[in-house]
Amino acid sequence: MPVESIHGRGATRNASPTRFNLQERMAEGDWLDQVEALDGVSSRRTTVTIEKPKSILTRNSSPDVGFDRSINAYRGCEHGCIYCFARPTHAYHDLSPGIDFESRLFVKPDAAKLLHSALSRPGYECAPIAMGTNTDPYQPIEETWQVTRSVIEVLLETRHPFTITTKSNRVLRDLDLLVPAAKLGIASVAISVTSLDPKVSRTMEPRAPSGRKRMEAIKLLNEAGVPCHVAVAPVVDAEVALVVIDDLGRAVAVEVEDARRRDAARIVLRRALPAVV
Repeated sequence: MPVESIHGRGATRNASPTRFNLQERMAEGDWLDQVEALDGVSSRRTTVTIEKPKSILTRNSSPDVGFDRSINAYRGCEHGCIYCFARPTHAYHDLSPGIDFESRLFVKPDAAKLLHSALSRPGYECAPIAMGTNTDPYQPIEETWQVTRSVIEVLLETRHPFTITTKSNRVLRDLDLLVPAAKLGIASVAISVTSLDPKVSRTMEPRAPSGRKRMEAIKLLNEAGVPCHVAVAPVVDAEVALVVIDDLGRAVAVEVEDARRRDAARIVLRRALPAVV
């Protein structure tokens, strides 16, 4: 199929999903190829569809995962990270893991209401809730919808422990909630840093904040008393990983209590199907 070289997008293809044996869609007519040859591939605007799930907590029992419940306020992610393992999940909606994943997004505006209901049920056993496990809770549309913020408000109100994983410095906008939550010992943040090279970042993570902005966010969160860890993820180049870790050591070294010490983790890049580049 033709390559979609769209400025500002991570994927270069938008193949029909076949992960769940869905019938592949094919347009008829050679005229489509002729139009594409003359006009090129039209740019795609980001669209957001409201999703109304019946529940918001996702459970898992995997021994390889360090949490048993999570919240994803959005489906799809406008950051457009080409390596994102969550891309194939867009096939649940019969959408492509390619450009559809980063341009056709879903939002769950009732997430906070559903969470409050779940936490209020008799017999609920408290354990940390992870956010940002499938798509980034601080992707650009959070600025408009603020679903992640509304979820944090519920967690702070109920004093429920939670963790946030993001690659965005937009997390700083919720410091007014994260600081008191951290003082209660119920909040921690992990920010992933893949590269400090702007050219690499623009290719692999076209709509995510730069590595330098993330570095600054790590520093500011720790200075504010919010435990913030760094994830060098994915490791696409050992040399890049060493540079990031070395830079972190110089840039965000802060004196903290043992209970708030910074940790570093790494995730090695693994190729997954279907291909989107």
